[in-house]
Amino acid sequence: MPRYRITVEYDGGEFVGWQRQASDQSVQGTLEAGLEKLTGGFVLVQGAGRTDSGVHATGQVAHFDLPKPYTLKAIRDGVNFHVRPAAVGILDAVEVPETFNARFSAISRSYRYRILNRRGPPVMDRGHVWFVPQPLDIPAMQAAAKRLLGCHDFTSFRAAQCQANSPIRTMDELTVTRHGDEVWVEAKARSFLHKQIRITVGTLMRVAEGAWTPDDVTQALEAKRRDAAGQTAPPEGLCLTGVGYP
Repeated sequence: MPRYRITVEYDGGEFVGWQRQASDQSVQGTLEAGLEKLTGGFVLVQGAGRTDSGVHATGQVAHFDLPKPYTLKAIRDGVNFHVRPAAVGILDAVEVPETFNARFSAISRSYRYRILNRRGPPVMDRGHVWFVPQPLDIPAMQAAAKRLLGCHDFTSFRAAQCQANSPIRTMDELTVTRHGDEVWVEAKARSFLHKQIRITVGTLMRVAEGAWTPDDVTQALEAKRRDAAGQTAPPEGLCLTGVGYP
């Protein structure tokens, strides 16, 4: 059976998340329904990351096996036709060896969190940014972000319902940059804990607003308690921008 890898883009606002649900619309379930219409049988789609409800993607990666070969154009265009009008689309498709696994073969995942930092509320980007009208101290956020780089026990930065066996993760990149009215928090790691990036952004926001210093972020990390860190930032600002493979 040939195996295919696809790059997927979606607006998470209309989905309950990536993972298939029994009754609500998920990204995985929508793609599987589109492939079933294309091929005539159920096709299991496995993604590189299980994004939460409201979280977007411009570079999600998934794989699936088909009972017979299809052209890459037929996969991309056929599935995109069958999933309409859902806010999800396949950007490209490639055939890969049967040893490839979208989740377990990945060596990095990259996310961007967008904060709209101006007095006027979002209109064109509503549902894709966290609107924060008050001034933010970007240099302080940048200094605090450096405290979270490297390998740490991120217990303070994972959701209570996180099912990961270990809270140990290595944060390879964590940057804070301003782009006009927007502040971007960008993170890269081999893998993340459940809601780790959103909790990280919520914690950095305490520093940006002047309530905390970078030292407080270090103390929150060392406390290894969820209640020691900041709030969980809203999902709509977060986007999975890419998945890296060897």
